Amino acid sequence: MGNPLSNSIKYVPGVGEARARLLEREIGVVTMGDMLYHFPFRYIDRTKVYRIADIDEDSASAYVQFRGRVTGFGLSGEGRKRRFSVHVTDGTGSAELIWFQGIKWVEKRFEVGREYMVFGRPSFFRGELSVVHPEAELVEKYISRPRESGLQGVYPMTEKLSGALGAKGLYNIICSLWGIVRNSIDDPLPERMRSRHGLLSLGDALYNIHFPQSQELLKQAQYRLKFDELLGIQLNIQSLRAARTQRRDGFIFSRVGERFNGFYTQRLPFPLTGAQKRVVKEIRSDTVSGCQMNRLLQGDVGSGKTVVALMAMLLANDNGFQACIMAPTEILARQHYATISRLTEGLPVQVDILTGTTRAKERRGILESLSSGRTDILVGTHALLEDCVVFSNLGFVVIDEQHRFGVEQRAKMWTKNSQPPHILVMTATPIPRTLAMTLYGDLDVSVIDELPPGRRPVKTAHYYEQSRLRLFGFMREQIRAGRQIYVVYPLIEESEKMDYRNLIDGFENIVRDFPAPDYRVAVCHGKMKPADKEEAMRGFKAGETDILVATSVIEVGVDVPNATVMVIESAERFGLSQLHQLRGRVGRGGEQSYCILMSSEKLSADSRKRLEAMCQTNDGFRLAELDLRLRGAGDIGGTMQSGMAFDLKIANPTLDNQVLQLTQGIAMEVLEEDPTLSKPENSGLRGLRSRYSNEKGMDFSMIS
Repeated sequence: MGNPLSNSIKYVPGVGEARARLLEREIGVVTMGDMLYHFPFRYIDRTKVYRIADIDEDSASAYVQFRGRVTGFGLSGEGRKRRFSVHVTDGTGSAELIWFQGIKWVEKRFEVGREYMVFGRPSFFRGELSVVHPEAELVEKYISRPRESGLQGVYPMTEKLSGALGAKGLYNIICSLWGIVRNSIDDPLPERMRSRHGLLSLGDALYNIHFPQSQELLKQAQYRLKFDELLGIQLNIQSLRAARTQRRDGFIFSRVGERFNGFYTQRLPFPLTGAQKRVVKEIRSDTVSGCQMNRLLQGDVGSGKTVVALMAMLLANDNGFQACIMAPTEILARQHYATISRLTEGLPVQVDILTGTTRAKERRGILESLSSGRTDILVGTHALLEDCVVFSNLGFVVIDEQHRFGVEQRAKMWTKNSQPPHILVMTATPIPRTLAMTLYGDLDVSVIDELPPGRRPVKTAHYYEQSRLRLFGFMREQIRAGRQIYVVYPLIEESEKMDYRNLIDGFENIVRDFPAPDYRVAVCHGKMKPADKEEAMRGFKAGETDILVATSVIEVGVDVPNATVMVIESAERFGLSQLHQLRGRVGRGGEQSYCILMSSEKLSADSRKRLEAMCQTNDGFRLAELDLRLRGAGDIGGTMQSGMAFDLKIANPTLDNQVLQLTQGIAMEVLEEDPTLSKPENSGLRGLRSRYSNEKGMDFSMIS
C-alpha cells in the first residue's frame, strides 16, 4: 500500500466511507497525512480534578473535571425542549449534567450509585452548578485507561462535523491513526541540520503536537513543525530567486531618452525626495543588469510611489518597450489613468485604460493599438490578464497593491511576452523592512520612507460619543471653508452580535444633522451597484458632495485633494494598518487635514493602544511594527497569506519572524552548496520543497 500517509482517511478505524466524505467536505481532510497535519488549536489540562464545592462562577470561562456519584436521572420536556438530566454528588456538593441531543444513546450509559469522571464547561443557574453536554465515563474505566498526556488537544471543527463525530471525535480518530502511521514517518531534515539547530525528529514532533508529554515538549514540537513549513517555503522562494538571477534574460534598458528626460525636466510635479531618487537608481540598476527585475516597492500613503513607477515605465518606453500598471479595483485603475495622463500631457506617450466595464467597440480599438505597438502605457484591472490582451513588446509591469493579487495572477503577466518583463510590485501597507525581506524572499525590497515636500502631517484626535456635537460643529466649519469630509463606518447593516454604529443608521443621522440644501451628503459602500458606486465617487471628486458616508471601500484609490477631514466611526473595529490607510485619504492637498477617531468608552487594552498610537505618529512603519506586536497575524499576516500560494498549518510568518529569517538563511546556504538538491543527503529537503510548492495541498508521497 506504500506510505500510509498517502492512503485514504476512510481506512482509519471508526471513519469509513461516509465519515471520510464528511471530513473532506468540512475540513479538507482526504488522506491520513492530511489528518495527521490537522493540528489542535488549543489544549485542555486534564490532570486537575476539582471538588464540586470548589467550582464557582469564576470557573465558568474554563473547562473543569470532577468525580461524581449518580443519585438519579430522568427525562423532562417535549419536542425540542426535551432534555435528559443526571444528578451527581461527590460529598462536597452536587451538580446536574444535561443533554439536549443524543439522548437515546446517553441515557443508556448511566447507573444510579456508580461513580463517573465528568469533564465540561460549568454554568450556574440560581446558584446551582450544571454542565451541558459534558464528557462522562466510569471512574474505573478512566483510571484503567492509559492516557498519552494530561494535555488534550482541541481540534478545529465545523458544526456539522461536531454533530456527527462528537466533541472528541477528531481526537479519537487521531488516536487510532497514530497506531497506523507512527512507524512510517520519514524525517526530511538531515541529522546534521537537526542536531545543529536542536530540533526534535519529525516523528517526535508530530507525536507531541497531538499528545504532548509536557508543556516544554509541546513548544519544541510546535517549533519543529513551524521550521519545516517555513524551510519548505524558503527552499521554493530561494530556488526561484536563484533561477531568475542566473538566467540573465532580462531586458536591458540602456537608453535614457526624451520621454524620461521630458517628464523629469518639464512635468515632474515636485522635486523628488531622497528616498524616491534612491529607488529610481535601484530600478535603473536592475534594468541594465541583464537579469529580470522582481522588486517590491513599499511606500507609505502619499509618499510618491506612482511617480516612481511612472518614471520606470517611461524608461521602458524610451527603450522601445511597452509598460502596464495593474490595479485591484476600477476606482484605483481610473485614478492611475487620470494621474498618468495628466503627468505625461505634452509628451509623446500614448496612455490607454482597459477594465471590465470598457465597452466592446472601445475595447477592440485598445486591443488593436496595444498589439500594434501604438499604446505605450496600458492601465487596467484584472482585465489585463485576459488572453485576448496581447502586447507588441511588453517590457515593464507595475502591480499596485500587490497583496490583492495572487501569485498566479502576478506570474501570468510574465507570459505576456516571449521573455518575462521586469516586475515592480507596490504596496502602501508598510511592513518592517526585515520582515518584508523574509516574507517576500523572491523580491528585492525598496522603501520610500519620506513624504514629498509641502505635505502637511494629518492631525489625528480620538473622540468619544459624548463629543459628537463638538465633532459636528467642526465639520460644519470645514464645509463653510469649502472643504470636504469622509465619514467611514465598519459595517453596512446592523449586526446582532456587535454593538457598533452602522453605515445605514449613520447616513440617516448625517442627513438629519446636515440637511439639504445647505449640505450635500452621499453614500458609498461595497454592496452598491458598480455604476452607483462610481457615480458617488465621481460626485465627491468633482466637489458636488460635501460629505461622503462610506465603508472602507474608499481605503484605496481615492484621491480628493480638497477632502480635509476623515471621521472613522467605531475606530476600535479597525486594525492599525487599515486606520492608517484611511487616514491617508486626506492630507493630499495643501490645506491642514484632520483624522477623527470615534469610539465607545469601553475599549480593550489593545484597542486603546492602537488609537493612542494613531494620535501620536503618522509614521506607517512605526505603526506597522506596533500592529505586528499587538495583532500578530493581523493585516500583515493577511497580506502575506493571500499573496503566497502556500498552505500553512501552524507557522505564522508575522509571529514566527525569527524562524522565518533562520530558515531563509538555511535555505540560501543549502542551495548555494547544492542548487538542485540532488545530493543523497538532501533528498528529504528536495521532498520538503516539493511538498510546499503545491498550493492545493501537501504531497506526502514526496517525503517518504
